[in-house]
Amino acid sequence: LRLFNMAALFSRTIVNSCFKFATPRLFSSVVCEPFQPISGRTPKICSPEEAVRHVKSGDSVYTHGVAGTPTLLIDALADYAKSAGLTGVKLYHIHLEGPAKWAEPEYCKHIRSQCLFIAGNLRQAVNEGRADCLSIFLSDTPALFNRGVVKVDVAIVTVSPPDKKGFCTLGTGVDCTRAALQHAKFIIGIANPNMPRTFGDGCIHMSHFDCLVNSDRPLYNSHQSKMSAAEEQIGKLIAENLIEDGSTLQMGIGNIPDAVLLQLKGHKDLGIHTEMFSDGVLALIENGALTNSKKRLHPGKLVSSFSLGSKQLYDWMNDNPMLYMGDVTWVNDPAMIKLNPKVCAINSGIEVDLTGQIVADSIGTRIYSGFGGQVDFMRGAAIGIDGKGKPIMALQSVTKKGESKIVPVPKLGAGVVTTRAHAHYVVTENGIANLFGKNMRQRAYEMIRIANVNHRQSLEKSFYDRFKCMPSSD
Repeated sequence: LRLFNMAALFSRTIVNSCFKFATPRLFSSVVCEPFQPISGRTPKICSPEEAVRHVKSGDSVYTHGVAGTPTLLIDALADYAKSAGLTGVKLYHIHLEGPAKWAEPEYCKHIRSQCLFIAGNLRQAVNEGRADCLSIFLSDTPALFNRGVVKVDVAIVTVSPPDKKGFCTLGTGVDCTRAALQHAKFIIGIANPNMPRTFGDGCIHMSHFDCLVNSDRPLYNSHQSKMSAAEEQIGKLIAENLIEDGSTLQMGIGNIPDAVLLQLKGHKDLGIHTEMFSDGVLALIENGALTNSKKRLHPGKLVSSFSLGSKQLYDWMNDNPMLYMGDVTWVNDPAMIKLNPKVCAINSGIEVDLTGQIVADSIGTRIYSGFGGQVDFMRGAAIGIDGKGKPIMALQSVTKKGESKIVPVPKLGAGVVTTRAHAHYVVTENGIANLFGKNMRQRAYEMIRIANVNHRQSLEKSFYDRFKCMPSSD
């Protein structure tokens, strides 16, 4: 035992004062578990510029994302990579918030994003060849690190400040970050008092950090556009027709999920098991509609993997035992999702064809976002053990330009994220299409019925030209 403890102490990366030489961590059960303190070890408190000097050419760097995006450190890394002439640094991440100056042309030979999910700040860079994207289910992202597909040289995270026992938390985002930390050779943290201290899988002891930077920058917030009448109607249709009392909900961020939540104040004993959540849940908690009491998995707790919202949301999350922030490996596992009662998975897409194929990550050949957890939850709801789950795809019937989002076939180059076999319910402001157990004629009939009236005739003709028969309800 004594030898084991000594190995754990010295297996952490040891860096000289100039950050030039480092020995890799050896992996023992103590060192790999971020919540397990390493006796006698404390991080170096330093500036962002000093912390990033450990990164070398060719390193794989993982960075925390969403509300806790450590822009301060990523910017410092980009500047250091450029000034030091580093090449081939790969930056792995899910959705990042804030400006992404490292994706500008002057930085691309030094540092390059490897997007596990793409936000608006990197969309142009991906489509112009200055950043890369990986097609991967969100539930599979931890496996990149656990299986050694991506060997993390440096991990950068934002955490709540150490408590009196030295424990920090990943706050707003556990997702795949915990797995990256387990395998990182060197860990840099930003201790930020604005990051909520959350319960769940995101605990990390300060002794695991090689460097800590102090910052009180505000966390990133979500910015929603004004809700349209069509979005309000979609929310009403879903709430009144598909969500029962005692249902377990999964939904993302955006106007349509918020529209659904606004209509649920009269429901009872709702629960949340989702990959992410935002402010829309707060009103339901306050009025007693959301209790999580009927859930089989962590009853009484709201289960999520990351969040993006307002300061009010982050204040609610802080030190709140009603919330469990979990590793996305199990939060998004269909085998776990299906255990909860009446799972309603509410997701959105870019377009849906007449057979139910759902395009969600691209607009034609232009990459837009990523796979995320859509398929994870659509499947989990469909195989619910109580037989009452509902996989729901919700989208407006037309774009802002009036183009139909119900299409004969996906645009050339568009990626089908969710297959026609996964599609059960599709909802637009015009109604609800139930596709489960339907043949192609019946599916087309259902889809045309919820399409914009100005496009129904052309959709019907396109179906006939392809299948040589008319859409039909029988």
